[in-house]
Amino acid sequence: MRPLKYLLSYTLPLTVAMAFWLQGPWAWLPLAYAFGFIPLIELLFPPDPANLSKAGEDLIKESPLYDWFVYLTVPVLYLCLGWFLWLMQGEFPLWERLGLVSAMGLMCGVFGINVGHELGHRRKRHERLLAQLCLLSSQYLHFFIEHNRGHHQQVSTPNDPASARYGEWIFAFWVRSVTHSYLDAWALEAKRLRLTGARLLSWSNEMIRFTVVQAAMLALIGWGLGPAVLGWYLAAAVFGFLLLETVNYIEHYGLSRQQNEQGVYEKVRPEHSWNSDHVVGRLLLFELSRHSDHHYIAARKYQILRHHDNSPQMPTGYPGMMVMALIPPLWFSVMNPRITSRTTISHRQAT
Repeated sequence: MRPLKYLLSYTLPLTVAMAFWLQGPWAWLPLAYAFGFIPLIELLFPPDPANLSKAGEDLIKESPLYDWFVYLTVPVLYLCLGWFLWLMQGEFPLWERLGLVSAMGLMCGVFGINVGHELGHRRKRHERLLAQLCLLSSQYLHFFIEHNRGHHQQVSTPNDPASARYGEWIFAFWVRSVTHSYLDAWALEAKRLRLTGARLLSWSNEMIRFTVVQAAMLALIGWGLGPAVLGWYLAAAVFGFLLLETVNYIEHYGLSRQQNEQGVYEKVRPEHSWNSDHVVGRLLLFELSRHSDHHYIAARKYQILRHHDNSPQMPTGYPGMMVMALIPPLWFSVMNPRITSRTTISHRQAT
């Protein structure tokens, strides 16, 4: 019965289906569920730091049921996308249309980029293809390159565009991370091609392939359904990747790795990522909020991610933290003292 708890993730597309079917005020149901109901529920339940035993990990880490739970998100995502594109051809007042866009944007962010992130760390060819299909929904295929080859190496350093700096407002972070992550993906791919002896301007360049695929998808939607529907799809895609960037913001805000005398950064450890053990958010996001362990051992599957006592802990789950991040004075008042406290403790330990 253990894997069935991850069915909670599928409550999001259920609310999206209700929004698409019932429309009207129901169009805003997924947003209210994700960032209203879930944060309130998480305030009622304490975090659960319990880890599986080694025997328990060995028992479930290769269980196909856990894999199928993430595989099935892909057809669900694209069924919702097809339904959304069909709906956008209709007549709706602006407030209702924006609600439907937010519903699809949540699917792009949670079932798209979040699952694409999980599968993008896998080694099997079909899993990596599914990861790219997930990322395609938000026109964010470059994440497949930049996250794995850039972010995981540069995390919590000034060289990483996806690590938020102390005192940085989230809106400024969005601009910096979106822009520089895209440019870094091109640079990382150019470096790979140089090492393999391949030409930059060739089909071997993943960024060129990704650009062609994304452009083809946009052209198909625009040609088949018209520029207005294309515009609303792009709005949902932007909503989706801004959800990702908001998650990036809260995951590493204000944390930094130290350099030695040679300028080499210390190894990535659990204390370089904010962690949340709040159960509802963990299940809704396939354990994404156990982020400290993910960065410590990136290949570990979601179902066996661990709690680390030395990782910094968020005061609530990811949905609530994301809402808090959008109110910078509140965010700084809650998070900055935690960072100052950790820095003081680390300094005392070092001396």
